[in-house]
Amino acid sequence: MGRKKLEIKRIENKSSRQVTFSKRRNGLIEKARQLSVLCDASVALLVVSASGKLYSFSSGDNLVKILDRYGKQHADDLKALDHQSKALNYGSHYELLELVDSKLVGSNVKNVSIDALVQLEEHLETALSVTRAKKTELMLKLVENLKEKEKMLKEENQVLASQIFLG
Repeated sequence: MGRKKLEIKRIENKSSRQVTFSKRRNGLIEKARQLSVLCDASVALLVVSASGKLYSFSSGDNLVKILDRYGKQHADDLKALDHQSKALNYGSHYELLELVDSKLVGSNVKNVSIDALVQLEEHLETALSVTRAKKTELMLKLVENLKEKEKMLKEENQVLASQIFLG
């Protein structure tokens, strides 16, 4: 007799949820170990439970070494994530730019400390990152709209061509 397919949704019963978490966590760790052995790969796995307890697994290289490699290879991604998380704390990028402007205009820039300038630079980088993300989002929407318009025009062109051919 086979297993029934489990619907993937949050398990409401707390004890059932904990049992499932433990079993699946152990299964995931076993799969990571198998991947490491079979493919001679360095594998790092981090799992944080709902209660905040951290579980980790690493094979090949130690966990810190693997995470350092990841950090070096994805430094730009991590920096962008940092900017996005900071941006979420400020609300709109307009508010962020207003904050930077008030710090520049509101004080004598010559008497500002290095720490304040570093913080101001971070605010500007965050505002720039948010602005670029918004611009990219708008441009992607525009491209999608243009593709949709092109599709409609092609369909209309085919209809007109068939009318000319039949007429």
